[in-house]
Amino acid sequence: MRTDGRHQRRRWAVLGVLALSTASCARPPDAPVGEPGDPLPGLDPQQLARFEAGRALFDTDISAEQGLGPAFNQRRCSSCHDLPALGGSGVEQVIRATRFADGRCDALRGEGGDNVQPRVTERFREMGGVGERIPPSATHTVDMVAPALFGLGLVAAVPDSVILAREDPDDVDEDGISGRVGRTADGTLARFGQKGSHATIRSFVEGALLEEMGITTPAYPEELPVGSAPVPPEADPAPDPEFDEGRISLLVDFVRYLAPPAPEAPGDDARRIEEGRRRFTEIGCAACHTPQLVTRADAPAPMAGKTIRLYSDLLLHDLGPDWAGICSPSASPTEVRTAPLMGLRHRPLLTHDGRSGTVEDAVERHGGEAAAAAAAFARLSPERRDALLRFLLSL
Repeated sequence: MRTDGRHQRRRWAVLGVLALSTASCARPPDAPVGEPGDPLPGLDPQQLARFEAGRALFDTDISAEQGLGPAFNQRRCSSCHDLPALGGSGVEQVIRATRFADGRCDALRGEGGDNVQPRVTERFREMGGVGERIPPSATHTVDMVAPALFGLGLVAAVPDSVILAREDPDDVDEDGISGRVGRTADGTLARFGQKGSHATIRSFVEGALLEEMGITTPAYPEELPVGSAPVPPEADPAPDPEFDEGRISLLVDFVRYLAPPAPEAPGDDARRIEEGRRRFTEIGCAACHTPQLVTRADAPAPMAGKTIRLYSDLLLHDLGPDWAGICSPSASPTEVRTAPLMGLRHRPLLTHDGRSGTVEDAVERHGGEAAAAAAAFARLSPERRDALLRFLLSL
């Protein structure tokens, strides 16, 4: 028999208290943190050197002669990932478009892919080329906000088993929450990307290079068509793949070694923030925004056996029609991977589509599996609601 919302909130409150009590005794040490854009503390000299070299490449304009385009969104990675520091999120949004029909997702590869690239290189323009528009066959579009990349090396070090243990695709426990893992087209567990579409940092980086900048790589050695038209060879003279293994690995190491941002020091607000943390668990937010995950013991130092305060279960959840956007190989238009709340206070735009102007609005927009938590938030007294928002803005 399905339990009512009040019972579920009590159950989550008890589980949250038990989890925090157990964690205080047995939890592995917290992951090292830093200021936004800092390298992970504890890197050895070689790791730090690669981080710095990758950061320089991340912030470098790429020319057409080096492989940009012929269609693209931006000329460098940092154009979309620069706030409040390199590796963060930003205010530049990209247009994504897919077709979802009969329960199947089409990334529209034959029409230029699911990332609409409106800009073209000068060489391509002189040949009569024009930027892409939303394909006519698309059923769903979204103006997507680039996610912050802080702490992704630690996310990569979380064992698959930890993520799978929280999966409940058939809602067996009847709590109204049926999170499931995202998977790539070949079935590999995917923990990266706002629709759970990338299994590794490398895949995430190489996919972004191709779809945002038109740069081919060892994993993606062929140019995407511009719209539905193949790219004439003379429009993009750089030999493929345009980024070699050396440059790819530097970008991957820059992202891998970005430190998680430190939460705000509570100061005089410590009691209020702690009350907000309790309300967060009580009303069910922690059911999806899992406060902490532990990395595997054999991960590279200094990421091994650490507790990362991610506030995400890294699972896909159906958040209802107000969150409808594009699909992915394993996610319907209304399914979104639980957004990590770590570093929330540093984000200039909220939610994957940037439509929420405040944290309060983002919470209230939650529907589908999160509708009960959003309703519980609305029932909080003004003082308790303010405490919860203060907690979130301390992350």
